[in-house]
Amino acid sequence: MATVKPKKFLGQHFLKDLSVARRIADTLDYFQHTPVLEIGPGMGVLTQYLIEKGKDLTVIELDRESVPYLQTHYPALSGRIIEGDFLKLDLHTLYTDQFCVIGNYPYNISSQILFKVLDYKNNIPCCSGMFQKEVAERVAAKPGSKTYGIISVLMQAWYNVEYLFTVDENVFNPPPKVKSAVIKLTRNQTEKLNCDERLFKTVVKTSFNQRRKTLRNSMKPLLGKDNEVYKEPVFDKRPEQLSVADFEMLTRLTQKYLPINK
Repeated sequence: MATVKPKKFLGQHFLKDLSVARRIADTLDYFQHTPVLEIGPGMGVLTQYLIEKGKDLTVIELDRESVPYLQTHYPALSGRIIEGDFLKLDLHTLYTDQFCVIGNYPYNISSQILFKVLDYKNNIPCCSGMFQKEVAERVAAKPGSKTYGIISVLMQAWYNVEYLFTVDENVFNPPPKVKSAVIKLTRNQTEKLNCDERLFKTVVKTSFNQRRKTLRNSMKPLLGKDNEVYKEPVFDKRPEQLSVADFEMLTRLTQKYLPINK
């Protein structure tokens, strides 16, 4: 098998620029001895550099055509290729301790991949790779930015995010209609949020559902129309003005003043 044909329904855009692939592999150099799970290796343009670095590497690939290609061209992966869907995989069946996640991620499911990483945040010290530029910017956005939103807050509550570099369309086959970017998420020191973590997610999502409105308006689905908590200054703000710590504080207020608690 000479090559694998990119498949539109899988969101495949195969990276051709080897220097970009090497730079992505370099993002895990700090985690020298931590096992690595690569998502969607395709024809192995990134895989080859992870192998070269001596990584304890496992790959997961949904494309049935790519699996035999990888088996043929990368014998070092013998017994380390999982044919399946990352989003459906119980990662605890693969790893009982820490592991890193890397990939040129399918753009149509990249946000879902990040949210799954959050589910295993205590096992994943680093997640890096290629995303659609718009998604990468949202993940890395800071408070006050127009791109700051739900995924920014939820990821930055647990990870430090670095926007590393932008990648042009012409280094892919086929070229995507959007620019791409490489980001790196490194687990921060937070062990537990200073609030109810399930409610935190709900508060963040509710706040940004009407992001142009002040929190006094956007939080009505949770707190009702006339709640005394609205006198607090934070409710004069819009959600994009709040840091992670601000959202923790907002969650504590919400829990205290939830109508169900009265």
